[in-house]
Amino acid sequence: MRLRRSTPVPQTFWDHLAELRTRIIICACAIGVGAGGGVFLYDWLLTEIFLPPYCRVLEAQNIDRECGLVITQPLDGFKTRIRMSLYVGFVLSMPVLLWNLWRFITPALDKREKRFAIPFVVSGVILFCLGAVVAYLTFEKALDFLISFGGDSVDPLFSPGSYLGLITYMMIAFGIGFEFPIVLIFLQLAGVVTPQQLSRSRRIVIVGIVVVAAIITPSGDPVSLAALSVPMYVFYELAVLIGRYVHRSSKAGLKLS
Repeated sequence: MRLRRSTPVPQTFWDHLAELRTRIIICACAIGVGAGGGVFLYDWLLTEIFLPPYCRVLEAQNIDRECGLVITQPLDGFKTRIRMSLYVGFVLSMPVLLWNLWRFITPALDKREKRFAIPFVVSGVILFCLGAVVAYLTFEKALDFLISFGGDSVDPLFSPGSYLGLITYMMIAFGIGFEFPIVLIFLQLAGVVTPQQLSRSRRIVIVGIVVVAAIITPSGDPVSLAALSVPMYVFYELAVLIGRYVHRSSKAGLKLS
């Protein structure tokens, strides 16, 4: 007697909700593990990575003062280390976050589209790191603009929370902004938009990119705005080209089959 193959049971809303809860727990654990490493990396990151741009700005503006951050409240040092550790944990766990995001959305994709899992994770990590590097390289110019705009009579004296919060937020904001082409490519793979629609909406997208870049850049200076909006537009055009290539490959594959 032959056994019939059982057809897969479609997932219900509660199944998706349970899957989302599992993915969130995994991501939270990954961030926690990364944050544990961030506690030990805090001193090195502070002296070797985050403080040098501030020191160079003080030297460029001929401010004769020791380069350092000032604690004004007893809990500032503790809260700053914890906050920085969470930021580090978020960055270190980025591959896990992207992988679980992909695993959560794969039920909506077919087998051909599921093979993009590894490129999705790898390109997502690379683009996030690239965005963080661009933010770090432009932060010195942005900080110089912000300090000089305050006038000669204003002496910069920053607390760890405000200074480190600004630079880390900029790096994370740029990293997330650089994920823009991956979102566009996925929307094209899922059939939500087409490359032709994206091409026709180019003018609206340019305005939208500038507005979004102005919102997510906390400093509000023109240097950071240009450093984020220009790469996002370039990524937009690349995403359209990749979408056209994928659509042509899909049509060719359907004709061959």
